[in-house]
Amino acid sequence: MLITKLEAILFAVAKPLTVKQIAKQLSVSEEVIREALIAMKEKRNTEDSGIHLIEQEDKIQLVSNPAHGEDVLLFLKQEDSGPLTRASLETLTIVAYRGPITKPEIEQIRGVNCSLILRNLLIRGLVEERDDIERLQPVYTISLELMKKMGLDSVQALPDYLSFHENKQIDELLSQTRLEDSV
Repeated sequence: MLITKLEAILFAVAKPLTVKQIAKQLSVSEEVIREALIAMKEKRNTEDSGIHLIEQEDKIQLVSNPAHGEDVLLFLKQEDSGPLTRASLETLTIVAYRGPITKPEIEQIRGVNCSLILRNLLIRGLVEERDDIERLQPVYTISLELMKKMGLDSVQALPDYLSFHENKQIDELLSQTRLEDSV
C-alpha cells in the first residue's frame, strides 16, 4: 500500500521530492520511506518497466526508462511545438491574470488537477515557478518569454486585466482554499 501511495505521489507531483518531505506528509518515518523506495526500485528499475525511480542527494523522482529516451524526446519535441490544449490555455490564462498563484489555487478555479498541465507549460517556457516564502509553496507566473511572444510590456497590458485580477468572486473562492489549507 505504501509503495502505491509513493508511486501516485511521485507521478502526480512530477518533480523531485525529498524523503523527509514524503515521510512528513505520510506521517511515517524516513526509514519506512527508504525501505519502500528500495522495493520500488526493484520493481520499477527493470528493462520491462517504462518508469524508473531515480535518487540523488536525498531527492527522488519518477522518470521514464532511459532506454526509451529517444522516443520520449521525440514525443516531447512534438508536445513542445504543437498547439496548446484547451486545458493548457485555461491554466495559462489563470496564471496570467491571477499570478503569482499556487497550484492548489489554480486547481480550485479549474476544478481539476493541473500537475501535468503546469509541467507542460513549464517545459514550453510559458510559465515560471518560484518558491513563495509566505505561502510555503511554489507560485506560478507567466514567463518573460511568453510576454515577449505576446508583445506585452507588463501583465497589466492584458485585456481586462484588472477585472479578472481583482475579481471578488474568484477572491472568495481562493480564500476558501486558503482557509482549508490552513486548517
